[in-house]
Amino acid sequence: MLEGVIKESAHTAPVIHQLLKGGKIFAYGNNKTLIVSSKGDGSLGFATSHKSKEFWFKESSIDFKDNKQVLAWFKKEFSDWSEVWWELFGCEKTLFIPRPQYCMPLNQKWEAKPNITLIGDAAHWMPPFAGEGVNMAMLDALQLSETLTDPALTDIQIGIANYEKQMFARFAKIGQATLFNTEWMHQPGALNEMLTMFSKNKLKQGLFIARYFVRVTFIPFIRKAIGLAPNQKVLT
Repeated sequence: MLEGVIKESAHTAPVIHQLLKGGKIFAYGNNKTLIVSSKGDGSLGFATSHKSKEFWFKESSIDFKDNKQVLAWFKKEFSDWSEVWWELFGCEKTLFIPRPQYCMPLNQKWEAKPNITLIGDAAHWMPPFAGEGVNMAMLDALQLSETLTDPALTDIQIGIANYEKQMFARFAKIGQATLFNTEWMHQPGALNEMLTMFSKNKLKQGLFIARYFVRVTFIPFIRKAIGLAPNQKVLT
């Protein structure tokens, strides 16, 4: 994933700013994605994602502080995309950050410690394609505070273990959903899949939901029941 931030987008990226109208854009094509979001301070954030080798950002020889090089890369790799997106990469004030994507083991566990635990991304790093990272972090904090102030749990280590048990279970499911989204968002039919979710075609919506249930709930349940680890392979 290549993340970018543009300050004062109304002046520095007026075409994209007008397209956004204070909202968000999801664009898909040829196994690639582009997500653009308006920010409250007048800036916008965006991110492209594509299949590549793990250390592409090093091996590509692109200087991500040189916007001309980044724009040239985008024009080449997204050559069949509209020129309207060039504005994001051509702006001299755009700041770029390459971000390789990882996902922690969905069945990860550790022995609870008496004086330390993890919350947020540190506890369950995963790609952003389910939009659940912040939600998970806030719920981590809530559940940890609740368990540490529960008068029935007089031992801190027991309280931490109680929190971590809940966190592990949530991550196993949310992480699976994230990988499901990561896969379909980087396939040729991604745009149609997104339109299906917002269409009035109940049959297509039902088929998508059924596929989601099978991949995110049913198959992981069966694998766990027969003693197999979760399948984390993303078929991009």
